[in-house]
Amino acid sequence: MSAIEKFAERARSVARTIVLPEGQDPRVVVAANKAMAEKVAAKVIVLGTEAEIADACAKGGVTERLFESLDYMASPLLQEYANQLYEKRKAKGLELEKAVKMMSSRIYFGAMMCKNGAADGLVAGSIASTADMLRAAFHCIGTAPGIKSASSTFVMDLAEPTESGDDVLLFSDCGVIPNPDANQLVDIAMATAKTYRSLLGKTPKVAFLSFSTKGSAEDDLLIKIREAAAEFARRVEADKLDILCDGELQADAAIVPSVGKSKAPGSAVAGQANVLIFPDLNAGNICYKLVQRLGKAQAYGPVLQGLAMPLNDLSRGCSADDIYGEIVITVCQSM
Repeated sequence: MSAIEKFAERARSVARTIVLPEGQDPRVVVAANKAMAEKVAAKVIVLGTEAEIADACAKGGVTERLFESLDYMASPLLQEYANQLYEKRKAKGLELEKAVKMMSSRIYFGAMMCKNGAADGLVAGSIASTADMLRAAFHCIGTAPGIKSASSTFVMDLAEPTESGDDVLLFSDCGVIPNPDANQLVDIAMATAKTYRSLLGKTPKVAFLSFSTKGSAEDDLLIKIREAAAEFARRVEADKLDILCDGELQADAAIVPSVGKSKAPGSAVAGQANVLIFPDLNAGNICYKLVQRLGKAQAYGPVLQGLAMPLNDLSRGCSADDIYGEIVITVCQSM
């Protein structure tokens, strides 16, 4: 069973509404119909004019719509949402006219639907850029309580399980924060642990990765990793969270039991980590692509996290099945 199939089983246990803003894209309407047919969402709302959605359905081969559609530009909610955005950001210089223009963006409108409880999550990016997605998320939704920095994770569905038996690992951050400081690494780890639990329902085992294990090397590059690992452990203990954590750990010490036992004896994480926190975007992005291409893993993401509500980004080269997978993940995150 693939990771998405496992997540779909969890998604079916809750009733959630997901908004897909890019209704002019045939891939989006195909994914919307599949999500409804597979019952992974209680409702899927696709934004677009009737002409846009009809054209997308014709191109995608959708003959019977199972999803709902909303012409956001003709909706009275547009002005209401613009007023809300204006009130929220006027102290930062936003004018009402600019707020109306911003809300004319389907991504902003969809984000405000989430903010107002009309949807539980959003999936977009088959046409919009990641920058567009992040701006809408920050302006309309904001970060989750206790987290200052939004980040991303890649869900790695492994071709073969690790020696400790995990067939799904989470890699973070591989898509948003180029060079996180220690506090940002803590935010990334906390958000990823939450994402892991929402998707798999199991205890996150978080490893802060490095080229050193427990002081086996000394370099200024290690300072922020050690500080982040220590602060994260302090917060986990103070808040009595069901999370195991350790660092700094080399990659083999984190996921290979025999190496973990040798290099970090007594560690509750070494050799069995399921959440890998990379020191920067260079390391994370390179590693996920190597595991995907050479290790034949399926990579889902970047899954945005650390936000007050789940808004997820897509690659512009995504397929309808990729969009469906992100819908499933978004439903799980909303749990």
